[in-house]
Amino acid sequence: MRKVLVIGIGAGNPEHMTVQAINGLNRADVLFIPDKGAKKTELAELRRDICDRFVTNPESRRVEFDVPVRAEPTSSYRATVDDWHEEIAGIYERLVRDEIGEDGCGAFLIWGDPSLYDSALRILERVSRRGNIAFELEVIPGITAIQALAAGHKMALNRIGDPFLVTTGRRLTEEGLPGNAGTVVVMLDGKCSFQSVADKDAIIHWGAYLGTADEILVHGRLGDVEDEIVTVREAARQRKGWIMDTYLLRKPE
Repeated sequence: MRKVLVIGIGAGNPEHMTVQAINGLNRADVLFIPDKGAKKTELAELRRDICDRFVTNPESRRVEFDVPVRAEPTSSYRATVDDWHEEIAGIYERLVRDEIGEDGCGAFLIWGDPSLYDSALRILERVSRRGNIAFELEVIPGITAIQALAAGHKMALNRIGDPFLVTTGRRLTEEGLPGNAGTVVVMLDGKCSFQSVADKDAIIHWGAYLGTADEILVHGRLGDVEDEIVTVREAARQRKGWIMDTYLLRKPE
């Protein structure tokens, strides 16, 4: 039976690769590298760099594929995402069917960790439910942007005895800081949703391009640094053509 590995490759630094992940790359006959367009070609280049650095299997080959752009949400965000995942599932099914031999092994290289705000596992589950092709799935975890953020700021994620919540920028705008956690980590925020937080005494630890040579870190009282983050973020996005950022908000003690 075909085998599909879903390998977490870390938050952007090739040195985030674990021994398990490196071994997984070298078990695979084919490595799938997504291309998200000209503006994000650096993301594909990082995957190529990881393969160049760590793959020693002489039989290994790489297959690059285009990832369709998600449509802007209309009346239903979930419906928009569902349509997008359905389109990608067709691509995944073709890759598994056409590029992996009957008893072969293929690997998808996933930014960060496959379990955290990444849809590869859900999409592969969708492919499996279609019933057109059988494969065995194996997941290899990776370092997340959250871990890289905490390391960059040299901080613990939680205060003693206090939970923390991981959410998205969209939910932060809709719901504000949670009432049941002193700390919130925000991912997938393209609109600087921290500006919507009413408590300007909250402390923010923000980071972009975490773990890479281009890493940018800003922290301080939200009311003091939010404008700086917006300015720095936009300048970085214009310079590189893309940005990945994550931040932590903590209520005052």
